Amino acid sequence: MLMKQSEIFRDNADNCLQLAERAEAQPAHNRFLRMANAWTALADEQDWLDGEVPPVPARVLQKQDA
Repeated sequence: MLMKQSEIFRDNADNCLQLAERAEAQPAHNRFLRMANAWTALADEQDWLDGEVPPVPARVLQKQDA
């Protein structure tokens, strides 16, 4: 059975987290963490595009916002 696109993205995020743990320099560590966050965001968006999660409800204005 084929993997869902969002699962592939999450696997990529996990790989980036593993690379971050093994990074010897702080800049590389930070870069891998940013990449993991980006893959996770893509996976979340893909789940939404696939209709697996509802869209974010519109924010209701409150008195302090007006």
